[in-house]
Amino acid sequence: MQQVNLGMVGGGTVGSGVFHHLKTNGELLAARLGVKIAMRKVAVKAVDEPRPYEIPRALMTLDWNEVVNDPEIHIVIELVGGTTIAKTITLAALKLGKTVVTANKALISAHGEELFAVAKQHGANLYYEASVAGGIPIIKVLREGFVGNRITHLYGIVNGTCNYILTRMKLEGSDFGPTLKDAQQLGYAEANPSLDVDGFDAEHKIGILASLAHGFWVKSEQVSVEGITSITKTDIEFAGKLGYTIKLLGVVKIVAKNSIQVSVYPTLVPNTHVLASVNHVFNAVFVRGDVVGDTLFYGRGAGKDATASAVLSDIADAALDLKMGTKCRVAPFVAHETNAKVVPIDEVISRYYLRLSVADKPGTLAKVATILADAKIGIASVIQPEGHEGDSVPLILMTHDAPNGAMKKALAEIGQLPVVKAPPVMFRVETFA
Repeated sequence: MQQVNLGMVGGGTVGSGVFHHLKTNGELLAARLGVKIAMRKVAVKAVDEPRPYEIPRALMTLDWNEVVNDPEIHIVIELVGGTTIAKTITLAALKLGKTVVTANKALISAHGEELFAVAKQHGANLYYEASVAGGIPIIKVLREGFVGNRITHLYGIVNGTCNYILTRMKLEGSDFGPTLKDAQQLGYAEANPSLDVDGFDAEHKIGILASLAHGFWVKSEQVSVEGITSITKTDIEFAGKLGYTIKLLGVVKIVAKNSIQVSVYPTLVPNTHVLASVNHVFNAVFVRGDVVGDTLFYGRGAGKDATASAVLSDIADAALDLKMGTKCRVAPFVAHETNAKVVPIDEVISRYYLRLSVADKPGTLAKVATILADAKIGIASVIQPEGHEGDSVPLILMTHDAPNGAMKKALAEIGQLPVVKAPPVMFRVETFA
């Protein structure tokens, strides 16, 4: 049986998981592929660092060059993370004509266009299934399963940390700060949680999916990003009363010919929609194709085992490439929409949830409604609960469709009203139409 040799750079949580599961299921892979897969060398930061799974000392090296430049290694697995040394390693391997498998969403998001061009130039390939949504095979679905579809809508819950926090806030009536602290203590959030709670991790992933679905490279600066730090238990409560659940949602949809929206922001999702029931650390991606219709992909989005599963899938594809005598049986990314563009968020039209803290005085609602009317924004419903003590009370409004730019301008005016006691809070409402 033909043998394919692997070299891995990064032997931490995910890397040790890949090694463990490759060892456990290696015979199964060989039987299914007709190719024996062998791990030849693993580059690590420290031989004795703690790992969830053991890697034999005889396989380890402290020099990644020993992995990349080994002529007997056919496939290089990059699991170091970041966009500096990871880029150097990936480019070095691709320039040698070697296939690279990576789980690095930040690398693909920031440098994917360059990396794919280098891979093509040198007859190499770059697989990146594990870069988005962990164990959910969404890259393969978009690249291969839906190759005959125009993807009209894609919605993703792709950050487990945010989904865990929002789920706890909804189920327990807790506020953001204490729930984040619990998530940090449980290991679901980093000590510095900004990458997750400010939406940037989701932005990396949704940008990759948008690029793959629409055939042109979406740059990070084109993606509108808002995090979840402004969400309070009051918002969760009122969203529930209105029949919605708040989720951090990545949104990719066609808004006009050759124009797409690519955004990440907190969204009111109708409780009747399947995405509203995706809870805790789980991820889900909802895809609508013009041929296939609506589909949903659900599973664990991170962790040593879910990510290792995606890496093993890419290793299998790369091994089949070599078995068939090619290093590029499956194109990693094909640009095909040269005239397409991402529209600015101010041009995006949606419904809105507004929460205002206002003085409990006659005429307050009329002042707010006048500003919205002047901006041609219609009010669909209003809630002003009784029984609140203090100088201000919450005022909740749901609007009809309006451009984001008009809403932003109206909120700036509303925020200047003397009767408004705190900066207005606005979240978008998704109808999935």
